[in-house]
Amino acid sequence: MRILIATDAWRPQVNGVVSTLERMTQAAAEFDAKFEFLTPQGKWTAPLPTYPDIQVAITSLGKVSAQIEEADPDHIHIATEGPIGWLARRYCLKRKRIFTTSYHTRFPEYVKARIGVPERWTYAGLRYFHAPSASVMAPTPFIAADLTRRGFSRVRLWTRGVNHALFRPRANPVLDLPRPIFLCVGRVAVEKNLEALLELDLPGSTVIVGDGPARSSLERRYPEARFLGAMHGEALARVYASADVFVFPSRTDTFGIVMIEALASGLPVAAFPVPGPIDVVGPGAGVLSEDLRAACLEALTIPRESAREYSLRYTWKESARQFLENIELSRPKRMRSPVKQAELVGET
Repeated sequence: MRILIATDAWRPQVNGVVSTLERMTQAAAEFDAKFEFLTPQGKWTAPLPTYPDIQVAITSLGKVSAQIEEADPDHIHIATEGPIGWLARRYCLKRKRIFTTSYHTRFPEYVKARIGVPERWTYAGLRYFHAPSASVMAPTPFIAADLTRRGFSRVRLWTRGVNHALFRPRANPVLDLPRPIFLCVGRVAVEKNLEALLELDLPGSTVIVGDGPARSSLERRYPEARFLGAMHGEALARVYASADVFVFPSRTDTFGIVMIEALASGLPVAAFPVPGPIDVVGPGAGVLSEDLRAACLEALTIPRESAREYSLRYTWKESARQFLENIELSRPKRMRSPVKQAELVGET
């Protein structure tokens, strides 16, 4: 099957949407799925309001339609609710083409945190966007149930994975800092709630990996914390393996791939009991508490082997299988492939 994914999030952006699309589509090759991407690359772009390091495409329905026609996909998946997502949606509705969508980011909570717009207004816009979708893919059972409660239809699960060969426990730490080391990895922005970690009175060292609009101000306010900037690949994996606890202070993420990267590296997780951590972090993997300091200290008692073992349930192969199964289920029965459907659902 040839699948075109329309996404406003793409390189050089570094975020969970980009990582998910790249890793999942690589794993989907095992199921003979082929992908093309409709992205901001090669288009005029402008900075996203209140977030200048993210560039969104300035394009037209005609140009998007031409790119889709040239790709000639069997199925169209719209990954984001930005300009490209809206234009791809218009194309599908105009041509009466079945399409699926995914819910990666809790924009209502982000928008409220940044400019104070009531969440119900943004959720109303998102319901309108996703309403024609044959399948709205959500990353966790909690998010899927929440979207259904808010009036979204045909919500199905599409989980995430981790590269266990890259993110793994390692013998030689690269962080020469007082221990214990409490690590947080992610975008340094207001919606990530980093102050909840930085204000804690914790022993040892607090390390922040990542970049974003709030970095300079947070560095000035919290000079005792170590800000290492954005890191990727092997360098990032070595930092994970050098820490003692991974702290996830965000209250607005839908999943948090960084949590399973940390678990795969042998780091127990400390987080608030909110969407994302509730589904990702189970017994033996970390501690969830409204008292984040207590969660951090208790997480120190969890064996690294236990965290690593828990992470093994998350694979990109399973993520790809779910994604492709959701697409198969969204197609009319007469268009489904019995053999492919059997492979995806594990039948014999």
